[in-house]
Amino acid sequence: MQWTTLISTIVGAAIATGSAMLLDRQRWKRERLDRETQARRGQYGDYLAGLSEARHACGNMARDPEMEPSTRRARAREAFGPCIGLRYQMTISAPRRVVEASEDAFRRLRDLRDLVMEGVLVTDPVYLEGRRTYDDALAVLRARMREDLRVSEDGTAP
Repeated sequence: MQWTTLISTIVGAAIATGSAMLLDRQRWKRERLDRETQARRGQYGDYLAGLSEARHACGNMARDPEMEPSTRRARAREAFGPCIGLRYQMTISAPRRVVEASEDAFRRLRDLRDLVMEGVLVTDPVYLEGRRTYDDALAVLRARMREDLRVSEDGTAP
């Protein structure tokens, strides 16, 4: 009789320990996934903000026909500079679909910046086409970021 009690106690302890370890592992995985998602959310926000600031600066330069060409080129390069480092962060941290879209948006913005550096104004058809192309690429990028973060169209996350 005493052996069955001892064996029952050992089996019960093993089951309890195994269950606790399994639950801890699941909680650890969930918390790690949450941390990774939060890190990507911050990185995506920084990247979008960098692109937005550069696009806004280029738009302002394209509205100023009186700006000296050398000043325009220097300011355009300066405005675009921060996007380069953020671009490389995206390439090592984001999933492939997001990286592809981020590269496309980066290149379209770089094309727009190059137009501004050449002296193209905001009313020129070539600028308007470049802006539309960039806006389309940016929309794809945002959609893929939202998909990666599992954010629905109404802004709710799971």
